[in-house]
Amino acid sequence: MIHPTINDFTLIGINHWDAPVEVREKFSLDDSRKRLFLDAARREGIHSIFVVSTCNRTEIIANGATAQELIRLLTNYSDGNLDEFHKYGFELEGPRAIEHIFKVATGLDSQILGDLQIVKQVKEGYELSSKEGVVSGEMHRLMQHVFRAHKRSRNETSLGHGAATVAYAAVKFAAQTFDSLANKNILLVGTGKIGKVTCKNLINLGASKLTLINRTRDRAEFVADRFNLEVADMDRLPEQIADADLVIVATGASEPVIRPEHMRPSMENPKFKVMLDLSVPRNIDPNVARLDFVDVANMDMLGDVTDEAYKRREEEVPLVKKIIEQELSDYQLWINEQRVVPTIKALTRKFESIREDEFDFFKNKISANDQEKIDNLTRRIVNKIAAYSIEHLRDHHQSDDVAQMVSDMFKLESEES
Repeated sequence: MIHPTINDFTLIGINHWDAPVEVREKFSLDDSRKRLFLDAARREGIHSIFVVSTCNRTEIIANGATAQELIRLLTNYSDGNLDEFHKYGFELEGPRAIEHIFKVATGLDSQILGDLQIVKQVKEGYELSSKEGVVSGEMHRLMQHVFRAHKRSRNETSLGHGAATVAYAAVKFAAQTFDSLANKNILLVGTGKIGKVTCKNLINLGASKLTLINRTRDRAEFVADRFNLEVADMDRLPEQIADADLVIVATGASEPVIRPEHMRPSMENPKFKVMLDLSVPRNIDPNVARLDFVDVANMDMLGDVTDEAYKRREEEVPLVKKIIEQELSDYQLWINEQRVVPTIKALTRKFESIREDEFDFFKNKISANDQEKIDNLTRRIVNKIAAYSIEHLRDHHQSDDVAQMVSDMFKLESEES
């Protein structure tokens, strides 16, 4: 029998540590592509896999698949190619793959240390695979430990204290560029998850002249009503850019939302402006950055914010690593114990079968009033006897000899068949 092991896991990916944004955006997978990817994986016999695709990373973890299979699937269902992956990507196997997903979910591997959003994105990838039926019991148990490590890192350390998001880093970047945001015309394009958080952070740092644009106007108005802000239609984008000192773009569009032609009104009366692109794929056409009066910053330029809150988070890293070590060790123990699970199930069935046969034999000799009491009594006796054997099996889960001895002693082979 082939037993599951921690070495069955493989992780491949492209992320912000080695790949620039123009490469990361090629490997980015939206929800429709993720579903196509998962369906293709299933057809190829990969039955446990999920994808994490964010502005800073596209990573895939699977058990029962090779790195080569995962890389080929990723290049087939993204716009990236093999040469780019081999130049910028990475491959991890076994314990290193599992440790990496722990670090991602807890925010230790994020561009913004302790990133508060990344665990939601990991959950979304895992839940999509669960709905698609491509999560094994081993993967499900692993993610329970991963999410528990994240929760413990927030409850037992100060890693989650202070602002720790890309949106916060973007606003701090803008605040460092301008002496004050209070008198600046600010245009925010996109009112999704990152857009809403960015909007709140801008207001907290003193912004008041803020206009929102979203492809769906209702969503922009919902956010604007909350903060008493202005809303403009998408067809007014060029004029709004021309009026703005700061433009922040955070949409889920798969192609640029701001293109050179949108800059024509700005070129007629040029004034210095900063444009922040918080999207991957990028939502500001790289050609816009060629204009002399425009500074365009993308995700790669938003370094972590070296404020007091960040320094406190950095001090908590050793404690978070200890939590990861504990949860990984617990998972390793669980997966090792799966070696004896078939024997435990067969032993339990064998004992219950003996009990039922004996109870049926004596049932006619017992009054109806006592049958339920005798049934409960014999079940309790059998369970207590079985518990000793089960405990012994679990204590010696790394030894196939012990499981075989129990199988031979109770003639379990025929029972398993």
